[in-house]
Amino acid sequence: MADSDYQDERDKTGRVVMRRALPLLLAALLIGALGALVYTASNASDDHQRALAEQQSSFEVIALARGFEARTARAEVTLARYVISLDPDTGRLFQDQWRGAASQLKTLAYATRGSGWQRGNVAALQYAFTERGKTLSEIGLRTTYDQKMAALARFHQAGKSQDLRRITALLDLVITAENARLRERSLAVTLAGDRNASFGKTSQLVGLALLVCILFAAWFANMAYRERRHARRQAEFEGERADRLEDAVRARTAELSEAYEQVKRESTERLAAEDNLRQMQKMDAVGQLTGGIAHDFNNMLAVVVGGLELAKRKLHLKPEEAVRHLDNAMDGANRASALTRRLLAFARSEPLLPSAVDPDTLLSGMADLIDRTIGDQITVGFAQEAQGWRIFVDQHQMENAILNLCVNARDAMEGRGRLMLATGQVRLKVGEIGECAAGDYIALSVTDDGCGMTPEVLARVFEPFFTTKPVGKGTGLGLSQIFGFVRQSEGEIRIESEPGKGSSVHIYLPRSIEAVAGDAAEAIAFARAPVEQPPTRILVVEDDPRVLNQTMAALSELGHLPIACDHPAKAEKLLAHNGDIGLIISDVLMPEMTGPEMVKALPARFRHLPVLFVTGYAGDTNDSADFEGHAVLRKPYTLAALGQALAVTLSESRHPGTAAAAE
Repeated sequence: MADSDYQDERDKTGRVVMRRALPLLLAALLIGALGALVYTASNASDDHQRALAEQQSSFEVIALARGFEARTARAEVTLARYVISLDPDTGRLFQDQWRGAASQLKTLAYATRGSGWQRGNVAALQYAFTERGKTLSEIGLRTTYDQKMAALARFHQAGKSQDLRRITALLDLVITAENARLRERSLAVTLAGDRNASFGKTSQLVGLALLVCILFAAWFANMAYRERRHARRQAEFEGERADRLEDAVRARTAELSEAYEQVKRESTERLAAEDNLRQMQKMDAVGQLTGGIAHDFNNMLAVVVGGLELAKRKLHLKPEEAVRHLDNAMDGANRASALTRRLLAFARSEPLLPSAVDPDTLLSGMADLIDRTIGDQITVGFAQEAQGWRIFVDQHQMENAILNLCVNARDAMEGRGRLMLATGQVRLKVGEIGECAAGDYIALSVTDDGCGMTPEVLARVFEPFFTTKPVGKGTGLGLSQIFGFVRQSEGEIRIESEPGKGSSVHIYLPRSIEAVAGDAAEAIAFARAPVEQPPTRILVVEDDPRVLNQTMAALSELGHLPIACDHPAKAEKLLAHNGDIGLIISDVLMPEMTGPEMVKALPARFRHLPVLFVTGYAGDTNDSADFEGHAVLRKPYTLAALGQALAVTLSESRHPGTAAAAE
């Protein structure tokens, strides 16, 4: 009995081992067969793909050779047209086509770099092409210098030259060799395809065997029941693993989000750095003006000081002459004010809105600024032919662009020469100049007789940070900024230049039919005679004692009752002790506290008082939000302008519905 039980236990154990080992054995055999099949199929597929790639390479080499031959032929036909017509545009077209043929040849050389049987042919073809290019360049050069008959004779000789026949023969040799190679590669593709078909049939047989194995393995499915508990434990483990993986994904997502924010901050900082660089370039131009500005100011101050001194001497003896000398002094002061205002407007970095601008008036207004910028050794000429046509641009950016072009011209002429600025009317067709639409345009040209530019430099002048100036002398952003400004204004810019013959920059801007709005801010009510107002007690807040005394005297002359305040912190106390104050006049930039900050800090019981801000900085008037709608008067001002400003401000305080529009 014991022997029988022992035998049964052994049989049972053997069946269990058999059930467990048989699937493993079948799986091992199947995996081995599949691995061998996949490896063989992969090799066959690789051979097929390699044969196809080599076949494609042959097709590409033949196409490149044909394309090179066609481009060379087109270039020579274009050169023939250029020799006959002497048209510079045709000559430039020949140069572009010949460079295109050279690029095609480089591509052919690159495509055959791994083909030893073609390398010598392509190298010989490159040499023949170079020699042919020298011959054709000589013909083009003769044509450029009006040697038409010599160019025609040379072109006729070139048509029979050995270079042309050699290029044709080498191309035929390259194509013939590649066709022979193509036939070999096509045969290889066919053989590789046959092998793939054979492996496909084998795969079908293996698939059938796999199906049989799957059916046989189903017989062992009852063993899966015993493995369910283990499977559940494994599933729980996998669930925990998935949770851990999800946590890792969340952590990685947070890291990526932080990295994105970092990139965003760096992008913002880069944009800010670019803006600062552009502003630094503008301030560099302002620095270049310093010498000329100082010279002009000395002249103007000489007129003011001399006029005042002569008026003082003639005041009692000859009052008429004293008045004339005072008028001269006032004229000199007004010129100094206009020059300072233009310099500040040029130096500010705030963006301005476009408006209708008369280009002739714009150039006339910039004449002094341009003279001071480029120096006395350069003769400046103007040819203003816009004849009333206007352009819709940002006036200050337009002035910056013109001044930048003048500075570039000055550097090209090395401080000596002739600079010509011209405007004119142009009617363009569609596509005649770049992407300009058909219509009326203003052409603004800046021409110098400097060193000029080579074609290589001319092709890159609009690239950001490209400059031919020494290190520290230029940022390379000037022309690229002008290009962007002109494109934003729906215009085009073209440059014509040759070494030793100077340069001409032509800006084409569409004609605007809108009314001129650029000077609207200047045509304010302050130009009119002062409106009579009853005497008003006025608080004057000004930190400069000289300006404070002058303002007090001017207000007294106008019949008002001024109260001096030499620091903005004292304004509240003076308002509290003088309840009859009807107006506040305040400077904008003062120590410790600005004028707008002082007004905002006043108690609510004083906020109803009208305020007139006075500033000498052009950029202040752009911060309209800080002024909260209060009027702004710009220094220096005349007595009439001050009176009119007071009248407008006091009138608006009595009629709150009207808007303050003062400068």
